[in-house]
Amino acid sequence: MLVAEPQPALSPRRSRRGEKPPGRPFVKWAGGKRAILPAILERLGPVQGRYFEPFVGGGAVFFALARRPGGLPKGAVLSDMNLRLVRTWWAIRDDLDAVASLLEEHQQRHSEDWFYRVREDVPDHKSHAEVAAWLIYLNKAGFNGLYRVNRKGVFNVPFGKRANPTVLDLPNLERDHQLLQGVDIAHQDFEETCLQAAEGDTVYFDPPYEPVQVSQTKSFTAYTEAGFGGADQERLARLALALKQRGVRVLLSNHDTPDLRELYPPPFEIETILVPRFVNRDGTKRGGVAEVLIR
Repeated sequence: MLVAEPQPALSPRRSRRGEKPPGRPFVKWAGGKRAILPAILERLGPVQGRYFEPFVGGGAVFFALARRPGGLPKGAVLSDMNLRLVRTWWAIRDDLDAVASLLEEHQQRHSEDWFYRVREDVPDHKSHAEVAAWLIYLNKAGFNGLYRVNRKGVFNVPFGKRANPTVLDLPNLERDHQLLQGVDIAHQDFEETCLQAAEGDTVYFDPPYEPVQVSQTKSFTAYTEAGFGGADQERLARLALALKQRGVRVLLSNHDTPDLRELYPPPFEIETILVPRFVNRDGTKRGGVAEVLIR
């Protein structure tokens, strides 16, 4: 079993010597792959064909690949079923000036009262930039960087009580904007995203985990109202095998359970990695969980 060491916190401000360069996820996403990013990048290796990432979330793997020398030579296709998140990706790619202006206002007006006023506003009828600023602000100012909705799609994460969260990280957003030029981003099901994948391409899957497997609280993986259940996991396993059979390189990450392992018999290879988890409100209970990388 591999053990992923906890990574030091990164300053969201302008890069200084010894800090990570811009070009990182613009939101913190529960289940993000920062803790095991080196292991994922090692197993992906050089990406020669087109890169596909359904379930993109915060995009830690995509940004790490895009930052490499030479980047992703044949481009990338990203997707997710969280429409607000996808609209945020679109806005960062296409309308960064508007997003930055709105985030600057949130930065200046930040307080607990302002947080709850913003949280009560349902932005779905507004522009992509307004949705992006809403989501990024709540993500930065809310408890532990969670994105969580109830069955009606209402965001319900409480105030994070950080005195001065960095809401507008302009150097990072500018680099993200650059890295996203020419990248296809879609709000669609993972199977539809992979229809274009051909021999020599690479697909990385990081699907939502079953809530009960990750935490005693079922809501931490409620990224969309619909959820992602056992039938979806089975559909994903069938797609992974079909992609392999047509010459597509496939890597998956998921929680380690006996049921999941049954979905990926040989020719799949399964590695177990112990991953730190930090979503528990009680810091003394933030232990590690076993995840798998499947090739």
